Amino acid sequence: MMENRSLVILGSNRKNSLTEQITRKALGQTGFDLIDLLDHKIAHYNYDGHYPTGDEFEAIISKALPYNNIIFATPVYWYSMSGVMKVFFDRLTDLITIKKDMGRQLRGKSASMIAVGADPTIPDGFEVPFKHTAAYLGIHYKGCTYYATKA
Repeated sequence: MMENRSLVILGSNRKNSLTEQITRKALGQTGFDLIDLLDHKIAHYNYDGHYPTGDEFEAIISKALPYNNIIFATPVYWYSMSGVMKVFFDRLTDLITIKKDMGRQLRGKSASMIAVGADPTIPDGFEVPFKHTAAYLGIHYKGCTYYATKA
């Protein structure tokens, strides 16, 4: 059953990344499925809500809806989430404007983060967009696990 498995939304900018390897190792034998954002076309957010044919944001959200726990996995780029993850997060705006019924279906779900970076500790403020976005959408934010790649 999907609701007993976690869904990882991976936002690395390259395939077979260190972030993906660390995420797979961290989750080990727990049941999880993974959506790699690099495998999907996601247009940048725009105010008119019209997106090119082939935009897959809505399909990704539809795939995510059966899961109770969503894990966002991203490398730390310039003290923030990766660009591909940022484009995805910007599109969440659609769920409170043009796709409200879809957005409401996220209420009550849980979300957490796996972040991977070279600094010894997670950058100040890194979690702010995740915490506030989750709160805005009615998702229970369960925190971030940070993996430093350098000692």
